[in-house]
Amino acid sequence: VNDYVPEGEILDELVCFFTIFADYTRLRMISALAISEMCVTDLSRLLRLNQTTVSHQLRLLRNAHLVKTRREGKSIFYSLDDDHVVTIMSQGLAHIRHTGR
Repeated sequence: VNDYVPEGEILDELVCFFTIFADYTRLRMISALAISEMCVTDLSRLLRLNQTTVSHQLRLLRNAHLVKTRREGKSIFYSLDDDHVVTIMSQGLAHIRHTGR
């Protein structure tokens, strides 16, 4: 059991990782990016948020390795970094639905 319970730096990283999911805006952005890659303008319009807010949240998501970027000319497109992000969201939704909330 002791080997399974995270401690130290791993625990710190897990706390930071799950803190990213504890924000309405970031969850909405992750959900949108699970459907399609988008630029800041697209996300801003879709989520009805100003571009500064979207850019700030994308920077946090990128620093947490949840989103990646792709440049096309002057535009930067954001997408989820890998399938783990979708799995985490899906598992969270499955848990909520399972518990009857």
